[in-house]
Amino acid sequence: MVLCLFFEKSPCVRYCLLRSVMLHNTWRKEAKAMSKYSTGEVAKLCSVTVRTVQYYDTRGILIPSELSEGGRRLYSEDDLKRMKIICFLRELDLPIGAIAQILKEEHPEKVISLLIEQQETALSDEITDKEEKLLKLRELKNGLKGKTEFSLETIGDIAVIMEGKKKLKKLHLMMLLTGLPLTALQCFSIIFWIVKGIWWPFMIWLLAAIPWGILISRYYFAHVKYICPECHEVFKPTLKEAFWANHTPTARKLTCTSCGHKGFCVEVWGGDGE
Repeated sequence: MVLCLFFEKSPCVRYCLLRSVMLHNTWRKEAKAMSKYSTGEVAKLCSVTVRTVQYYDTRGILIPSELSEGGRRLYSEDDLKRMKIICFLRELDLPIGAIAQILKEEHPEKVISLLIEQQETALSDEITDKEEKLLKLRELKNGLKGKTEFSLETIGDIAVIMEGKKKLKKLHLMMLLTGLPLTALQCFSIIFWIVKGIWWPFMIWLLAAIPWGILISRYYFAHVKYICPECHEVFKPTLKEAFWANHTPTARKLTCTSCGHKGFCVEVWGGDGE
């Protein structure tokens, strides 16, 4: 409180204090403007070698602001910022010539912004690709579990299964979604028949279900094939045999068209039905 009153009633003290603050700020700005860095200091701050900084000088993309009396390169704050931008662009695998052209642009920050977006997209795609490869490796590893002995044919079979696994799932999902309305209609028609004694809704369902069953079966078996566990050949059975064969969610009991083996064969994606 005493200091505040003293400050208010003493113009001389107030002037001196304000003058000191202004001089301090001016000194800080001048000190910052006068900051100079040697080649070694720039290299250390940017995590590169001294030769790299010297090389950029010879290529004309990082010219020092001045030279000392002894001929040493001296770099300013702006030079240091420019060096950091160059390092960033080099990490994006841009050649020196391209960097030089970018830095000569009137608004290089706009070009750099676009490069950042492109790099982000590229890295995202790369991560997706790596994740897919990792998933394939894990599926292959899981497929080989429990097999005391396996051959190249076994690995080949697993590779074929993995290749069309996503497409096969989509095919199963499509069949499920198209069959749900008919299933709902079937339940409704049966309940209606039992409760009300009206049978014609069931006949409507039957007239819709039979053509749908024929069409969906033809479509399904046109897009799947089977791997024989004996000869490891991929084959396509007849529609009649496939339709009436005993089956599990992933295999059907079929006769191999190559070796004649009859047993459960693994279902795989068979292409676009061409």
